[in-house]
Amino acid sequence: MTYPHGTAAAIIETALAEVGTVEKGDNLTKYGKFTKADGLPWCGSFVNWCANEAEIKIPSMVSTAIGAQKMKDFGRWSEVPKLGDICFMDFPHDGVDRISHVGIVAKLGLKSVFCIEGNTSSNGDQRNGGMVMIKERFLGKEIVGFGRPKYVEYAGELPVVELPKATTKEKKR
Repeated sequence: MTYPHGTAAAIIETALAEVGTVEKGDNLTKYGKFTKADGLPWCGSFVNWCANEAEIKIPSMVSTAIGAQKMKDFGRWSEVPKLGDICFMDFPHDGVDRISHVGIVAKLGLKSVFCIEGNTSSNGDQRNGGMVMIKERFLGKEIVGFGRPKYVEYAGELPVVELPKATTKEKKR
């Protein structure tokens, strides 16, 4: 690991190294094995695995709604994103009226954030798509809020997040 353990930079670096990983069957991943939830939707397991690899303590995110509530209970909730935050999402019109997806904030935009997410897809199911990807998510649209882990202070540079070409194309549409 290039960045100090326990830092926002470390969790972003860990998550970046996983981009492109695809599940090995219906929701079967090393992330699910880690959280003992293999075979279940794994966006939360991905976030927990990345946090563990970066030596950051966070509550279980296997149930995204419960994970969000725990962050609120611990006073670690924010409406304003910072790098390394856990982004909680509820996709309008998907038939699931609750927080149902999470990712790690890796880059800030003006009205959006770019998250590294497990179990998403480019054009299909955003919350059970089978792949680790960098996705642009919009404030005031699908983002409900942000959980902020207790990170070790680090004043150095952060990992460079190269946006995938698909994100640029999708943005132009």
